[in-house]
Amino acid sequence: MKNTIRFSAVLMLLFFVISCACMKGKNEISGKVVAVEFGKDGYTAKISTDKNEIYFAVISIVNVGGPQNYKLLKEGEEVSLKGEIWKTETEKHMKVKEIISVK
Repeated sequence: MKNTIRFSAVLMLLFFVISCACMKGKNEISGKVVAVEFGKDGYTAKISTDKNEIYFAVISIVNVGGPQNYKLLKEGEEVSLKGEIWKTETEKHMKVKEIISVK
């Protein structure tokens, strides 16, 4: 009985470690800025990825950690963003926490 419990505990720990390793990078997107729409507290950038996926990235000074991390993206720029991703029935959205790179 003790061996069964130990085996189950080790198996659960292994599963947890593997699942956490697989999640790495899931909250990052890279692509080209297709459009920019300004709002009250920031703006939404429409990003087209290499896989032809469209994300609506909400970027505000508060969410990126202050004015020193805030950048205004322009159409045609290649960007990498990190943040919280959620999906609706027809769209993919991201609340941007970090602007990794802009080219």
